[in-house]
Amino acid sequence: MTPDAEQKKGRLFIVLAGIFITNALLAEMVGVKIFSAEATAGFNPARLNILGFEMSFNLTAGALLWPVVFITTDLINEYFGKPGVRYISYFTAILIGYAFLAIYLTMELAPADFWLETNSTDDAGNPFNIQYAYNKIFGQGLRIIVGSLAAFLLGQLVDVFVFQRLRRATGARMLWLRATGSTLVSQLVDSFVVLFIAFYGTFTNAQIIAIALTNYIYKFCVALLLTPIIYLGHYWIDRYLGHEEAARITGEASEKSQSFF
Repeated sequence: MTPDAEQKKGRLFIVLAGIFITNALLAEMVGVKIFSAEATAGFNPARLNILGFEMSFNLTAGALLWPVVFITTDLINEYFGKPGVRYISYFTAILIGYAFLAIYLTMELAPADFWLETNSTDDAGNPFNIQYAYNKIFGQGLRIIVGSLAAFLLGQLVDVFVFQRLRRATGARMLWLRATGSTLVSQLVDSFVVLFIAFYGTFTNAQIIAIALTNYIYKFCVALLLTPIIYLGHYWIDRYLGHEEAARITGEASEKSQSFF
């Protein structure tokens, strides 16, 4: 590899890693908000009957950002293989853990009196406790944090494993199959793991499965819609690296991605 090609490869990893980390961190931070996908789009609630429960698409706000993480994962997978995905996934998990620790410490800080007094009402004049609101918004339960990190790491390992297995079966062809297929499998695992760790014993197993299936239906649809963006990202990167160099890098990435761990 020439010095110029090595430099381009390094820059590409930095850009993809930056996009990956930023969106994963933001998704965790904003995930405390639950929104109605139907109401946001101007539709009535879906009210799907899943395992006897009436389910609508009430999702965490992080659902808007995780698709960017999925796309970036597939691109890192394609050009850097399992070592690249594993490295950035572990590093991101450490950063997310650090972010939660930092937030917890800020929640323990004694609020200044003037901060409480000057922010004690909203724009309509309704009183509220801003310290309580701050802690309520940023303070997630420990089981939710553990479940989220465990699901994130396991989902990433499953994604890279399925992606590379499909790549070895199809070669450089059928990018849509390995990108979309790996995302669909990994997000199926992610959807169930995070909810069972976070809510086992709080909700019934049937409720957890119903919620997980509702979330997965959303993720399934999004994964299909994102397929053209994967091709666009692939096209830009190939142009940036040069098609010959890109083919060499993706071949190396596949060779380094034989095992699950």
